[in-house]
Amino acid sequence: METENKYIIVAYKLYTTDDGGKELVEEATGENPFQFISGMGTTLEYFENTIVPLAKGEKFDFTIPAEEAYGEYLDEHVLNLPKNMFEIDGRFDSKVISPGNIVPLMDSDGRRLNGTVVEVKNDIVVMDMNHPLAGNDLTFVGVVIENREATPEEIQGMINMMSGGGCACGCDSCGDGCGDDGCGMEDCSTEGCCGNGCGDSCRGCG
Repeated sequence: METENKYIIVAYKLYTTDDGGKELVEEATGENPFQFISGMGTTLEYFENTIVPLAKGEKFDFTIPAEEAYGEYLDEHVLNLPKNMFEIDGRFDSKVISPGNIVPLMDSDGRRLNGTVVEVKNDIVVMDMNHPLAGNDLTFVGVVIENREATPEEIQGMINMMSGGGCACGCDSCGDGCGDDGCGMEDCSTEGCCGNGCGDSCRGCG
């Protein structure tokens, strides 16, 4: 089955499961849905492979195991970083670099990452580089609002968005609790763009 270049819109509720119980952590409503184009690497592979075959109007209810979502929570991904790394023009912004806030970082290879501020000490910032949903099985319950071939303009718009050139499809939000990163995943630097939510890398789910 051809899975690339499908323009898909879904509404869903995302739950994490723990000891048999479910906790709602994110919702993409019909008024503010999650939109993505398949085959472009903006969503979790399991999420995309499950959604793409579904027709418009079909409902879904599936769980992605942690190892196929954001992996297990690793203590070694909690790092002590020099406080001066976060200074801009010699100033440390204590409002931005504050416990609980998600901060965009860049590794030595130039890849953009998001980390959660755990604690700010005199000379050190403790950062948790685990994804906020690491260690969790993710259950998506929702409905497919649209599933069709993407237009060349939509594909180019997504390419532009992924390269930092603007919004891919003119939507008003990430459609996925962009605030959990994150607006993430994986990079919610382009606030207001779709394809950045839980179905993708913008610190959200999918």
